[in-house]
Amino acid sequence: MRSSPRCGAKTRAGTPCEAPAVKGKKRCRMHGGAKGSGAPKGNQNALKSGLYTAESLRLRRHVNQLIRDTKKIFEEM
Repeated sequence: MRSSPRCGAKTRAGTPCEAPAVKGKKRCRMHGGAKGSGAPKGNQNALKSGLYTAESLRLRRHVNQLIRDTKKIFEEM
């Protein structure tokens, strides 16, 4: 057991985690090596509110550019 690879994470104290890594992974079960841990594939969290979808981000950038252009026009008057 002591010869098995160790987890590569750092604890809150800044010391390396001494728990053994999950087989085939670089982290222990507490630091993300457990089955099902981690973020979902393809940023599925963005779909919950729609705030960070690609379409929404493009629209906000376009609106912000229109606002900047409008301010510039008013300053030139």
